[in-house]
Amino acid sequence: MQPRNNFRRPFKREREHRINREITLPQVRLVGENLEPGVYSIEEALRICTDLEVDLVEISPQADPPVCRAVDYNKFLYEKKRKEKELKAKSSKSEVKEIRFTPNTDDHDFDFKAKHAENFLKDGNKVKAYVQFKGRAIMFKDRGELILLKFAERLAEFGTLEGMPKLEGKRMHAIFASKAKKKV
Repeated sequence: MQPRNNFRRPFKREREHRINREITLPQVRLVGENLEPGVYSIEEALRICTDLEVDLVEISPQADPPVCRAVDYNKFLYEKKRKEKELKAKSSKSEVKEIRFTPNTDDHDFDFKAKHAENFLKDGNKVKAYVQFKGRAIMFKDRGELILLKFAERLAEFGTLEGMPKLEGKRMHAIFASKAKKKV
């Protein structure tokens, strides 16, 4: 019976940025607080960072010469994560709101649903309007298309029709995209 090998190497996570001695280029452009920005040799940049008790972090390796920042690496990662979180929170997630009609939808119901659709579009959401055909009502496809086109005409100042009404199964639908930016 062979002994089991339980040895596992410690997991070393690959860093997103090269720091300190991992930077092997001869010259770097150094930026940061409490120092004069400029192009320095790597030894001089490391010495400056050591004197300031911060890390040398490569933030733009494609630049010529590469841009490095004198900053505490953990603080740098924290600030970056916080900014990404803020951007994610600010990005708008538009929903698709549905509005249902039948081929025999009355004018009052039509106006009521159009007002709701206007509000949805003002809020930055998309609106999917569809006409539901039941039973033999499928014979009135042209009525359904007229309702959706009339709906598109009514919502013209708030949103744009993404395509002509399409019939899929027993539903004819049209999608409207908002012209307004979403409220924050």
